[in-house]
Amino acid sequence: MTEPDPKAELLRYLQEVRDALLWKLEGLSEYDIRRPMTPTGTNLLGLVKHVASVEMGYFGETFGRPFFEGEPPPWWYTEDAHPNADMWASADESREDIVGLYHRAWEHSNRTIAELPLDAIGHVPWWPEERREVTLHRILVHVISDAQRHAGHADIVRELIDGTAGLLKQKDNMPPGDQAWWETYRSGLERVAREAGQG
Repeated sequence: MTEPDPKAELLRYLQEVRDALLWKLEGLSEYDIRRPMTPTGTNLLGLVKHVASVEMGYFGETFGRPFFEGEPPPWWYTEDAHPNADMWASADESREDIVGLYHRAWEHSNRTIAELPLDAIGHVPWWPEERREVTLHRILVHVISDAQRHAGHADIVRELIDGTAGLLKQKDNMPPGDQAWWETYRSGLERVAREAGQG
């Protein structure tokens, strides 16, 4: 058995969630990837855009390695942007634009992760002063946790759009069953919920 490499393990989990998020866009129209599917407007392309922003900030500014060095940041990344501007894509921002930006964010993040030790110190400028100093290890865990949360949102949004569900493209992690099986299963859950609600 080889010695574990904590950085490689963390990066593997981060890459899995990146891949899962992009998989949720596959096969959908421009309309469907932008559709606000919850009362707060959650949509698939916005989730990808947000997670790209998270990586750009935490693996960029936090460690003195700004993502947009030498180029102007996009409208939604500036201080005067709408508070939720990173959670949706404008009509002139294509799927390719957002996915391309996310890939660039990965490359930037991966360079930061490769070049710094896990105990490297950074400072998160948007956190309270007393919590601002962090290590690369803490930021990796934080970003993985945040990305996994949003991947869960994407799971539900995609299922609401067209019924597609699953963990990863190569491994859906779902019980076997056709549409009839799932309808029976859901009906059973509805019955149990009604019974419990009457109790």
